[in-house]
Amino acid sequence: MSTRTAYDEAPLHFPATGQHIVIVEDDEALGREAAECISRWGSTVHRLNRPDDGTLLRRLQQPLDGIAVVSRDDIVALRYALLTEHLKPGIRLVVTLFDRTVADEVSRTVPNCSVLSITDTIVPSLLASCLNPRYAMLQPTGTGMVGVLRQEAPATVDRLFRRALAAVSRPRPRVGVLTWFRSLGTSAKALVASSAGLLGVLILDLLLGVLVLHEHWYDALWNAARGLTTIGSSPAAEHGPAWYKLLSALSVLTVLALTALFTAGLVDQLTGRRMTSILGARSIPRHGHVIVVGLGQVGLRLSARLRDLGIKVVAVERNPGAGCVPLARSLGIPVVLGRGGDRFLLNRLCVQRARALAAVGSDGLENIAVAVATRAVAPQQRIVLRAGGDEITADSQSLFRIGAVCDVTRIVSASVAASVLGARPLSVFTTERRTCALFPDEQVVDLGTWDVAPRRQSDPTEGSTDPAAGVSAR
Repeated sequence: MSTRTAYDEAPLHFPATGQHIVIVEDDEALGREAAECISRWGSTVHRLNRPDDGTLLRRLQQPLDGIAVVSRDDIVALRYALLTEHLKPGIRLVVTLFDRTVADEVSRTVPNCSVLSITDTIVPSLLASCLNPRYAMLQPTGTGMVGVLRQEAPATVDRLFRRALAAVSRPRPRVGVLTWFRSLGTSAKALVASSAGLLGVLILDLLLGVLVLHEHWYDALWNAARGLTTIGSSPAAEHGPAWYKLLSALSVLTVLALTALFTAGLVDQLTGRRMTSILGARSIPRHGHVIVVGLGQVGLRLSARLRDLGIKVVAVERNPGAGCVPLARSLGIPVVLGRGGDRFLLNRLCVQRARALAAVGSDGLENIAVAVATRAVAPQQRIVLRAGGDEITADSQSLFRIGAVCDVTRIVSASVAASVLGARPLSVFTTERRTCALFPDEQVVDLGTWDVAPRRQSDPTEGSTDPAAGVSAR
């Protein structure tokens, strides 16, 4: 691991000033935050909330330097991006998208368009909170990782080895068979329990054949197997004692019930939509793993990134028809269907032994409910919460320590504003009360230093001193 101080070092990065920017939005909070950033950084911004074609055309006929399409709906963002390129070809264009396939196609089709993946923007912050809270963000670069320490200035950039992140600092506890059995699904439990019962009956019949009927062990094993498959019993059993016959009758009835249970479990394992396996890579981990609740685009990307780093992960999704569930299955990520706030499910997932739990669903209230339930089951567990900067999250955080909160609105809006002004950061993250950006040359910049309001106050020729004066909404 190598370390270097990268804050306030030359060359510094600054956005273009004096620009005229239009934000096309359907997310008011995200558009408002991005507009405030652009205005503070010395440019004029106009917001259009779900404009029709005529309104957009009239605005694009005026002098513009750049357009940002801000939406949490990929279809809406794609439509406005293509319409904007059609109405004003070659304009600097920034579009927020979740789906990577759509993003790659838009980048290929529209060369002047910078596609900002909301998922890729927030995953570095989530990754750092899950693996090592000392870091504000962890960004993969080639075969290694770049991390920025969560501290006051000057910021420190670390180059990390992936195996160092995968290592668990806490000693590995002993995990028994009962804990493993509790982590299985219903059909898997039925299959394992019936298999163990049938094996027990086979061993019992073998011992009785050798000790009571005085058979050779191979004859006793053969007769025990015949009895287990209901073909027949040992000929010597007819002359056995009465208690042996009663025990043999009981074992036959037990085998009948266990066989039915075994068949049902086996059929479900072979024909059902299995999201986890009994053993192997897709089995539910029981120590040093990360639990990701909410298998949307963010949850899938976070789970895949953790798996790439060699860290065990299990995802939880309440909707069996969610679009990312088949993708997770194809990537070999174990998925458990259920409600993340269910304490019985959390116990099944061994939340007490997990490395962290990340509640990254799109519903902020549901994420808070998951965090509260986790705090009740495992008070010392590291919890990472995806939030949108809303008042509910802030109020809940003030009442008790929920966990590490990743403010999606704050991070994405700053990324949009910096990109549309030509700054193009590699990653944007928050640390304490500051919003910072990491650039490809490993320079870390506090975005608060970009504010031009103090300079405007000292120079009366610059015009208005109100950084929000250039923000308008329609």
